[in-house]
Amino acid sequence: MERTVTKFLDYLAVEKGLSRNTLESYGRDMGKYVQFLEKRGISDFSASGRAEMRELVEHLRNSGLKAGSVARTLAAVKGLHRFLLLEGLAKTDPTEALESPGRGVRLPKALTSAEVEAILAAPLCDGPKAIEDLRDRAMLETMYAAGLRVSELVGLPTGGVNFEVGFLKVTGKGSKDRLVPLGKAALDALRRYLETARPLLLKQRECEYLFVTRRGWKMTRQGFWKIIGRYARKAGIKKQISPHMLRHSFATHLLERGADLRSVQMMLGHADISTTQIYTKVEVSRLKKMHEEMHPRG
Repeated sequence: MERTVTKFLDYLAVEKGLSRNTLESYGRDMGKYVQFLEKRGISDFSASGRAEMRELVEHLRNSGLKAGSVARTLAAVKGLHRFLLLEGLAKTDPTEALESPGRGVRLPKALTSAEVEAILAAPLCDGPKAIEDLRDRAMLETMYAAGLRVSELVGLPTGGVNFEVGFLKVTGKGSKDRLVPLGKAALDALRRYLETARPLLLKQRECEYLFVTRRGWKMTRQGFWKIIGRYARKAGIKKQISPHMLRHSFATHLLERGADLRSVQMMLGHADISTTQIYTKVEVSRLKKMHEEMHPRG
């Protein structure tokens, strides 16, 4: 189970962009869950069922933990089982009907438009690293233009871009396909990458994926994490950056400019619009902060 926990924490770091402190908290929560299962003779997460979930809730509530700590631990357990399902490591999710104590909603962190522009402009696309720069700019532009998850970005096939109509075919969670429009900047960056950089990176090797490394391999989630971090530092951005922040920024900036929630839901690939609605709370939070800072009696 320890190996599975390590994979889950790596996924949270790269895909969700969680901070080191949050990951350490998740690690402690996973430790509680592993200990709980081992005491019941269970050595595989996939063998945990709804009965164990009910027992876990009671166990945590009777352990003297505060409601917030119980909620965080249960959220970690839910996240783990969703991850197992997503990765094909389990066939069912025993936490589907699990209710946890209420806690405040954590709003997604988005970059400002100026910060996004600075990151997108950071790859210079000339000099000794021009090939990687062209690829990196294409990846950054595509992720922001389409609001992709990092796993969706690195999993794009070579035939996923339709330049004629300006759309990208994305395979998201649950192997569901969706079409997302791409703007001129992203299409231009992709075209330059495909025509100039990708053939030089591959050196006559073959790869079914759109974005590749100098070794001719598929770009990994961890690889893109390093890329966006490097360009954020180059752009002078001090805050901790994760790939998922570009996805959050995509949704936040669209809603700020008047996009309707249903359209944003479709582009993000959310099965439930309630997941998308959290971005409206980001906008309300931003407006409240602006009012407090700018209004004479705020």
